[in-house]
Amino acid sequence: MSMTDLLSAEDIKKAIGAFAAVDSFDHKKFFQMVGLKKKSADDVKKVFHILDKDKSGFIEEDELGFILKGFSPDARDLSAKETKTLLAAGDKDGDGKIGVDEFSTLVSES
Repeated sequence: MSMTDLLSAEDIKKAIGAFAAVDSFDHKKFFQMVGLKKKSADDVKKVFHILDKDKSGFIEEDELGFILKGFSPDARDLSAKETKTLLAAGDKDGDGKIGVDEFSTLVSES
């Protein structure tokens, strides 16, 4: 399964383009623009599993840095600051990584 099986390629392209500048990433706006906010809980979990590159059941800090690449291979990496901000927003239990339920909450808060 690929991201374009779940989300519109056009929406992905627009959302990636909107945050092309370093330190401009806003996960709330991004999740809305890419269409993830309108998706079912099941589809949000499918997106999580695509982003969980090592299939650990968590999106760790190093994977978060590449989160935009999970949506589009030619997207940029997040800066260290953006990565830490995203981790802080999503890591509700303080274990240093984002689980599927935390990801679902992160998307729904957008």
